[in-house]
Amino acid sequence: MNKQISMIGVPLDLGADRRGVDMGPSAIRYAGVVERLERMGYSVKDLGDLSVPRPVGFSETENHKYLDEVVETNTQLADTVARVMEGGRFPLVLGGDHSIAIGTIAGVAKSVQNLGVIWFDAHGDLNTGETSPSGNIHGMPLAASLGFGHERLVQIAGYAPKVKPENVVIIGARDLDSGERALIKKLGIKVYTMHEIDRLGMTRVMEEAIDHVSRGTDGVHLSLDLDGLDPHDAPGVGTPVIGGISYREGHLAMEMLAEADILISAEFVEVNPILDRQNMTARVAVALMSSAFGDKLL
Repeated sequence: MNKQISMIGVPLDLGADRRGVDMGPSAIRYAGVVERLERMGYSVKDLGDLSVPRPVGFSETENHKYLDEVVETNTQLADTVARVMEGGRFPLVLGGDHSIAIGTIAGVAKSVQNLGVIWFDAHGDLNTGETSPSGNIHGMPLAASLGFGHERLVQIAGYAPKVKPENVVIIGARDLDSGERALIKKLGIKVYTMHEIDRLGMTRVMEEAIDHVSRGTDGVHLSLDLDGLDPHDAPGVGTPVIGGISYREGHLAMEMLAEADILISAEFVEVNPILDRQNMTARVAVALMSSAFGDKLL
């Protein structure tokens, strides 16, 4: 794996239903992410936090809450990630709500011909303005990256789509809206729900997922929403759903990704310190990052 990491904080919570996730990057830093990675032999350059616009009041455009601010932030993020990739470094993005994946993927996909995406999440994030029950854009980033949704989200960085449906795997899903289920079936997206994880085991799920996203691609992006884990292990998230991936299953998945050596970028999102207990979820995020970057007991 690339030993040169550029870390980017994105303190955005306007895409989410509950405030507080804007403090996620600070919580992850406080949990010792830089020190942990440097002990593993990585050179980490912390680029600090992007500047996120703060609206005076609530704004909603065509069932897209805070569309202007989310577009502005993701455009800035896409440019930053693209520069990191051009410099030959590994972009590690700290969220912030999951709407920031639009910008991360837009920046990464500029540097590769065929990007693969592994999406760890309790949710599909495949809504559009027409299907979203809430208008929250953090439920739309994967759809936008695939070319579906509001034109301003889809066209961030000036091109679309950023990723093909056959190059995407969703892992840990257990709360899908009807519009998301329809899009999954229409596009044939590979999804491992908690049913498959329970039935097959995480080892087989990851073997199949890694094979799927590696086939015909030239790099894989990891997008990990902490609500993919069970709330018992990661309580500090805005949209917890019981019955999720366990702490150990999460580590096993990350360890297998490290062994496969396919990641070229990653983001860890939706850490909400206001809803957390003693920064537990941020510490879990750092532990999972260390496994994804190849940390081993022996």
